[in-house]
Amino acid sequence: MKQLDDVKAVIFDLDGTLVDSMWMWETIDIEFLGKYGYSCPPELQKTIEGMGFTETAVYFKERFSLPLSIEEIKQIWTEMSIDKYRNEVPLKPGAKEFLTYLKDHGIKAGIATSNGREMVEAVLESLGVRGFFQVVTTACEVNAGKPAPDIYLYVAEKLGVKPEDCMVFEDVPAGILAGKRAGMTVYAIEDEFSRKMEAEKRELADGYIRDYFELLGAKK
Repeated sequence: MKQLDDVKAVIFDLDGTLVDSMWMWETIDIEFLGKYGYSCPPELQKTIEGMGFTETAVYFKERFSLPLSIEEIKQIWTEMSIDKYRNEVPLKPGAKEFLTYLKDHGIKAGIATSNGREMVEAVLESLGVRGFFQVVTTACEVNAGKPAPDIYLYVAEKLGVKPEDCMVFEDVPAGILAGKRAGMTVYAIEDEFSRKMEAEKRELADGYIRDYFELLGAKK
C-alpha cells in the first residue's frame, strides 16, 4: 500500500469525505420533492451516487416530471444547501490537521466533487480551508461523472502530477471506483451515511480509515 511519503498529491471528494454533509442532501431531497407532491424513494441516494450536479438535476426532472428547467432545479438546490453548508456542516475529524500536514510537507491537494461550484466554494470558505487546495474541480467540468475516472484524471493533470503519484479519499463505492479506474491509490473513509456499504468500500479501496487522525497517528 502506498504511503504518504510516496505521494505527490492528495485528492479529496467533498461530501461525506472531507465534510460531514451527506445527511444534508437527503434532507434537501425530501424537502424538495415534497413541494411537488413526491415522497423520497428509498433507493434514490444510491441511484444518484456519483452523478454530477447537472446530471442529478436532469435525472430529477425526468424521473419526477418536474415543471422546472434544469437551471431552476440547480438554483433551488444551491439556495437550500448554502445556508446548511455555512452553518451546520463540519469538517470530518482530523481533516484540518491532515490538510495542514500535507501543506507542511509540500504535498499538493485537490478536490474532485460531484457538487456545484457555488456550494463547494461556500463550504470551503466557511470552514477556513479553501487555501489548502491548489485545484477545486466539479463533475460539471468533465465529460462523465463518477464512477468514470474523468474527474480524478483532470484534477491530477491540473495539479501537474501523474495519476500513480496521487492518493484519493472517498466515501462511497462510485467514487472509490473512479479513483481506482484513474490508476490512483484510494482510501475509503467511514461515514454514517454509507455505513451499510462498508464491506463494499473495504473490498474496492486500498485502505479504510475511520478518520484522518488515523493517518496522522501513523506518521508519529
